[in-house]
Amino acid sequence: MNDNNILAVILAGGKSKRFGEDKNLAKLGSKSLIEHVIDKVREKFKKILIIANKDIKIKQSEDVVIIPDHIEGNLGPLVGVLTAMKWAKITKENYKWIATFPSDTPFFDISIVEQYKKKIISNNSSLYFVRSGEKRHNIFGLWSLELINILEEDIKKNFRKVETWANKIGLELIEIDIKQDDAFLNINTKDDLEKAENKLKLIK
Repeated sequence: MNDNNILAVILAGGKSKRFGEDKNLAKLGSKSLIEHVIDKVREKFKKILIIANKDIKIKQSEDVVIIPDHIEGNLGPLVGVLTAMKWAKITKENYKWIATFPSDTPFFDISIVEQYKKKIISNNSSLYFVRSGEKRHNIFGLWSLELINILEEDIKKNFRKVETWANKIGLELIEIDIKQDDAFLNINTKDDLEKAENKLKLIK
């Protein structure tokens, strides 16, 4: 499969209300949260698109492009997904899918991308989310660009929650058997960051 079939997208446009400041820039060890995610995604993708509505102080480069939501107002991740789809459509690459990753979940296993590739070949759905145990991870998703028009229309109708929209559209789950309960630990608060710091020490 051509690598250009999938565009890697990091969604970093949240307001970080519970964290009290832009959590993308919060330090976890020697790197910011978003740098941890970027470094993981780089293992599998040649190009990364970051959707961010603030200056995340990451230099744009040949492999990292940063753009804001195409609709102002921090209206949620669905707008970020639509923004990424629109960007993918105007590039000269042959993107057919986008793979989304949250900017605040530093310990996920990037090997899930291999599962994504298998799902594209099987072609059973236009939308896939990851599930570990009983929890569905709605931002770890594989989205067909064929969804762009219906997504845009539904956003105009005030759809905002990823879970609600995905249930309306229909999706398939990618079951991930993980040994570590905190592999999908996302950093919403300072307490979460402290947990992540403790986990990082154990990894080292």
